[in-house]
Amino acid sequence: MAWIVAFVSQKGGPGKSTLARALARESTSGGLKTKIGDLDTEQATSADWHRRRLAAGLQPAASVEVFSTAAQALAAADNYDLLVIDGPARASKGTTEIAKVADLVVQPTGASLDDLIPAVKVFHGLVKAGIPRSKLVFALSRIGTEAEENDARDYIQQAGYDTLDGCMFEKPAYRQAQNAGLSVTETRYKGLNTRADELIQALINKMGD
Repeated sequence: MAWIVAFVSQKGGPGKSTLARALARESTSGGLKTKIGDLDTEQATSADWHRRRLAAGLQPAASVEVFSTAAQALAAADNYDLLVIDGPARASKGTTEIAKVADLVVQPTGASLDDLIPAVKVFHGLVKAGIPRSKLVFALSRIGTEAEENDARDYIQQAGYDTLDGCMFEKPAYRQAQNAGLSVTETRYKGLNTRADELIQALINKMGD
């Protein structure tokens, strides 16, 4: 059975698919047979990104498939080392079902209270549903400044949750890379790649824990 990392969010746009793609790319590069299960059947953004990657002949390319439920994704994961679940754009009852089967649940969030407050509520809801806090971790995404990063970390810590080391700053180069079928670890800029690598490596380390 594959190791399962699920990316969930309280609303669209916090970086869920961005991080799912980057983890899949780096895991595949490291020799793990990896599949992304795209559970956003309406938008299927990870599947679209995968097609752009294949069309550009970019390697390595993890397998990506669209599923309507986590159970369907699990059924297709037997021959993989890692299943990366890119959850629906908004948290729902299905989020709890995803969290139950995942080994680690990652929720990207921005630094504003408009992002943080509902994001923390999502994790509170999962804990209430019986999901261990040890399985839940935040990833900071679309951050403007280091001060914002620090404030967001403090808020999340006070709410009782862990945050991955590193963060994704709001940079056009990250969007441009993904438009071309690349991940955020493959931009034209070494410094931005290093930033993204730090966050993805922190996630991989968390998986090891």
